[in-house]
Amino acid sequence: MGNFIKVTERSRLREGAGRAFTVDGRELALYLVEGTVYAVENLCPHQHIPVLAEGEVNGTVLTCPMHGWQYDLTTGRSVNASSRLTQFDVRCEGDAVFVSIPDEEEAPWW
Repeated sequence: MGNFIKVTERSRLREGAGRAFTVDGRELALYLVEGTVYAVENLCPHQHIPVLAEGEVNGTVLTCPMHGWQYDLTTGRSVNASSRLTQFDVRCEGDAVFVSIPDEEEAPWW
């Protein structure tokens, strides 16, 4: 499996808002929603533009700011299409937020 890498501190995340990070050469978007941290690739599956961290979050539904496509952060699945976000496992230890970045050969292809 991938290695867990420290990305940030939970105290640096805002409830219901995304924040972009570059980790091990990958663009990630982290979201804090009702105390849970979610990590997805910061690329819109529709246009492959790194904008998801700027999207609006309503509950666990993320709306892409480019064209309004919506995704469920708990599953990664699109609410209104067949696309899917690339998700990453998150582990929190105290205030530290760690994200598991899979090795290239382990990366899922959707």
